[in-house]
Amino acid sequence: MYKLLLCLRYLRTRWIALASIVSVTLGVATMIVVNSVMAGFTREMQERIKGILSDVLFEAKSLNGMCDPADHMRRIEAVAGAYIEAMTAAVHVPAMISFEVNGSSVNRPVQLVGGDPKTMGKVGSFNGYLQHPEHRRGNFDFRLREGGYDVRDPQGGEGAALRRGMDMAGWELRREKARWMKRFESIDRDAPTSANVAAATPSAAKSAPADDQVAKLQAKLPANLPAETRRAMEAALAESLPPHQQASAKIHIGDDGTIEIRQQPKSADPFEATIDALNARATNQRTVFDPAVDQHTGCVLGIALASYRPKGSDEEHFLLLPGDDVQLTLPTAGTPPKAASETFTIVDFYQSKMSEYDGAFVFVPIEKLQDLRGMIEPHTGQRFVTAIQIKLKNEADGEIVRDLLRGAFDERYYNIQTWRDKQGPLLAAVQMETLILNVLLFLIIAVAGFGILAIFFMIVVEKTKDIGILKSLGASSGGIAGIFLGYGLSLGIVGAGVGLVLGLLFVRHINQIADWLGWLTGQEVFDPEIYYFYTIPTEVHPFTVGWIVLGALAIAVCASVLPACRAARFRPVEALRYE
Repeated sequence: MYKLLLCLRYLRTRWIALASIVSVTLGVATMIVVNSVMAGFTREMQERIKGILSDVLFEAKSLNGMCDPADHMRRIEAVAGAYIEAMTAAVHVPAMISFEVNGSSVNRPVQLVGGDPKTMGKVGSFNGYLQHPEHRRGNFDFRLREGGYDVRDPQGGEGAALRRGMDMAGWELRREKARWMKRFESIDRDAPTSANVAAATPSAAKSAPADDQVAKLQAKLPANLPAETRRAMEAALAESLPPHQQASAKIHIGDDGTIEIRQQPKSADPFEATIDALNARATNQRTVFDPAVDQHTGCVLGIALASYRPKGSDEEHFLLLPGDDVQLTLPTAGTPPKAASETFTIVDFYQSKMSEYDGAFVFVPIEKLQDLRGMIEPHTGQRFVTAIQIKLKNEADGEIVRDLLRGAFDERYYNIQTWRDKQGPLLAAVQMETLILNVLLFLIIAVAGFGILAIFFMIVVEKTKDIGILKSLGASSGGIAGIFLGYGLSLGIVGAGVGLVLGLLFVRHINQIADWLGWLTGQEVFDPEIYYFYTIPTEVHPFTVGWIVLGALAIAVCASVLPACRAARFRPVEALRYE
């Protein structure tokens, strides 16, 4: 009993021990916060990776793919059906996307993914990262929506950056562009003179001279349209002009909503006039694709392919919007491969917050991609795919399913991996970073241990006479050692306990603390443009918290062992004679 009483007395009266308690508290709290934030980042990263890869990926090693995916799925089901929840076939192929910006062609390499809209959302988180609420609810297809696209990032809530132009996305944007295309098509295709341009001009602009080279059409457009919207409409209107006009006409939309057709002088060569007339006649005779009511095959773009945020701006700007058309060029499956091109209509954006996905992936219907590449067996009509994505009932069974499939299929022709195998280097790097941070932060608690060691040696020297009195009264060496060991354990319990509470409170309110620090310093602490998250992700693992607290207690007790042993070795006579 005397040991406990002395421990409590030392803890209450020895203020120098507070330095050790504070060191242990800060060390424990810091480790809890860092591990929780790292766990949150890792969880978010893994969820975004799995949104594309699924639990197990069954791939053909040949770019031409594997024939008869339904038969492959039946064989996979026979081998590992007890573990499988869903499967879908996919085609992955490198491609190039092309579109117009400010009258200039933009070409970017992309990874083209062909998928079945009915099943591709069942093997991963694909639907959850789309920008139309109906698509996120599972009602996804490759048809353009009437409207309702998110004007703010749905992952950021009301605090997310405003998306300029997204309120017009969908059929509204497409119809608006088609309306202006038809206005320009009303101009005489055979003789684009200033007189017939003026005839198509509203009364507000008919006062222009008949021989003026600039024919103005006063559009019913609002003033001060966003620059990217004006540029997109200019490019679309220029493409709608007849072939014989596209080389000589330029479209310009002014800040006040005025639309201008700027004509260049036309050659008087009768041969060119004849060619122009033939082109115009052929244009009038062909079946017209009406963009106001028709769309091309739908595609989903990674949002980083079509958007940007100017430095210092709180708004997200777009080069393309749902409703715009893009051209995709890809290699065919023949030998040698040839280039195949097709026009697609953007129906939505994909935003996983992983730049390597958002800036590279384009999703299209699998059958359309198979037709473009020629991935069809001519004799049997069987289609080819390059991959089968597998979702498991329990993700932990990934390695079991992988090994079963590797044993059943020839590895010379198939590559079978879990998503962890596919992203092994990235996951290993994150794990190594977490380990190094833990080692470095644990040194903080180790420093506190050395402080406890020094303080206890000082207390032993200071209490030498007290130790002698206790021994002369019958206290054993073990009892004396127990006083200091109990004192060290008490310091560890108090320090680790307070650190545990502070750490958990900090984790719970970390985003409010970050906002307060940003207000105090005038600079955003957690910039979503850099980290791809609007809030700091956290995840508390009880096991991790437990070993941090136990480690702090162990260091505090170990630091008190040497002073306790020295106090226990004192002889009563020597202790009483001290000083």
